[in-house]
Amino acid sequence: MTDRPLIGCGTYRKTVDQTPPIEVYGLMPAYVNAVRAAGGIPVLIPLGLDADEVRALLTRVDGLLLPGGGDVGPAHYGGNDHDPTVRDIDDDRDRAEFLLIEHALEQTKPLLAICRGLQIFNVALGGSLWEDVHHHMPGAMSHDYFRAEGRDFLAHDVTITPGSLLARALALKEERSPVNSLHHQGIRRLAPGLRAVATAPDGLIEAVEVPDHPFALGVQWHPENLVATMPAMRALFRSFVETAATNNGRP
Repeated sequence: MTDRPLIGCGTYRKTVDQTPPIEVYGLMPAYVNAVRAAGGIPVLIPLGLDADEVRALLTRVDGLLLPGGGDVGPAHYGGNDHDPTVRDIDDDRDRAEFLLIEHALEQTKPLLAICRGLQIFNVALGGSLWEDVHHHMPGAMSHDYFRAEGRDFLAHDVTITPGSLLARALALKEERSPVNSLHHQGIRRLAPGLRAVATAPDGLIEAVEVPDHPFALGVQWHPENLVATMPAMRALFRSFVETAATNNGRP
């Protein structure tokens, strides 16, 4: 690509342990490296922007990536605010990502939502979550491997819907793929307007997409941690970035 697309990347808030402590907006390098390797130029989007600023920013980028992170506030989907398994809620991040999703869809921007990104994508469009898959979803298998294993550990397979955007983006010959699993929440009620296109062996939804959109896809696993070892995950980022390059929707 001669004109490399700009990919807006959501960020999260972290506190630097120093005296006095300071807050920073950040993003793991794996996301940045995956976007760059696919031909895009990552642009980090800070928290705290208002609706007009988000709308203006999204007219200047060619695609949007929503990364993983802490839990979505249960109040947004009618969940239990007092569930002890819920952790790391950031109300400002929830607000910012709702705005990003709204305006990305309004402007038909290519969107790739990863892990928490998939979850807030579902909530933003009217769906709900399991506050904790292990404790609340009947028959759930283990999905929370981020403490015990490396981020590239392949925890289970997902079954992929043939002919879906996801199937085309991964460029797989088979309808199954191993994935990593670094989450404890998951989709409970699928949002209207979203199509489930991958499931785990226990039936948990592992990927969603917006039908008739050039590229609006969410995955529950972390493909950015698998690009070094799995051609299908490199293909996923390449498909996202290439769609952004050819369908930027800029004025």
